[in-house]
Amino acid sequence: MKSHQSTQTMKPATAAKKLGVYLPATPAEFQEGVVSRAELEQLQAEPPEWLRELRRDGPHPRPVVAAKLGVSIAGLARGGVTEALTTEQIEALRQEGPGWLEKERATQAEVRKEAARLKKRNAERAGEGDSPDA
Repeated sequence: MKSHQSTQTMKPATAAKKLGVYLPATPAEFQEGVVSRAELEQLQAEPPEWLRELRRDGPHPRPVVAAKLGVSIAGLARGGVTEALTTEQIEALRQEGPGWLEKERATQAEVRKEAARLKKRNAERAGEGDSPDA
């Protein structure tokens, strides 16, 4: 028997997430269609002007906004940021330096520090041998 290989496709929301862009800001033809893996790879390899603009100027989805501000997505929500922001709005927030942003950055730094500590501890334990510590 001959196997038929089907083209894998994804919803526009999934493709937008993989591209790191805010779906409502993408062109209508992108939002209304499906995206194949080959098309996604092409968009990543040679982004069209609309994709370059979105990545540069936004509006950016919350995960990108959080990363640009150095906070978690939950931290954004605690700070009252629930919508997509443009690069200009993100820069204005950085310049303004509201108290919630400084607090969330400090929280994020502590979370990263603790994660690094646990990773180091686990690596040291793994290096001690395979005897389980109960």
